[in-house]
Amino acid sequence: MSGRRALLLDRDGTLVADAGYLAEPSGLRLLPGVAAALARARDAGWLLIVVTNQSGVARGLMTEAAVEAVHEALRRRLGRRGVALDGIYVCPHHPELGEPPLRADCSCRKPRPGLLLRAGREHGLDLGRSFMIGDRERDVEAGRAAGCRTVLLARTKTTTCSPDHVAPGLAKGVDWILGQP
Repeated sequence: MSGRRALLLDRDGTLVADAGYLAEPSGLRLLPGVAAALARARDAGWLLIVVTNQSGVARGLMTEAAVEAVHEALRRRLGRRGVALDGIYVCPHHPELGEPPLRADCSCRKPRPGLLLRAGREHGLDLGRSFMIGDRERDVEAGRAAGCRTVLLARTKTTTCSPDHVAPGLAKGVDWILGQP
């Protein structure tokens, strides 16, 4: 496939501070260096797409409208720094908690690749030339399952998964990606 390439980005712990079940835009905090790293990637021709599990919806801790309000705040904050996101894909499900249809063993909840595959179809991506970046092993697993290369954001290189690269934060991860052929 000769499609476009993208950075598929986890949200909590990757772009913003992990605040548990973030249901209020006022709780949104961009991690240091995120906007500048995303701007460098955008300038290099990468699409920027967020793929995030938000099981707090299924758990009844937040509504889908609350998740969307947080994402609008994220778009605004990044936009003020000259960064536009090309898409945000959300899995609101949990396999055991909540009520149907939100209690579901779905294909979109990472580590399954459903969100990445959907983003790939809708944006004409070449997933083999794209990268999944996240702070959890399930992000790496989802990226691998979708055919992406992967970057795990971690303070230590010790991991049970096999990312293509381990970086201490998004800025270092993007620097590594931009240096790849």
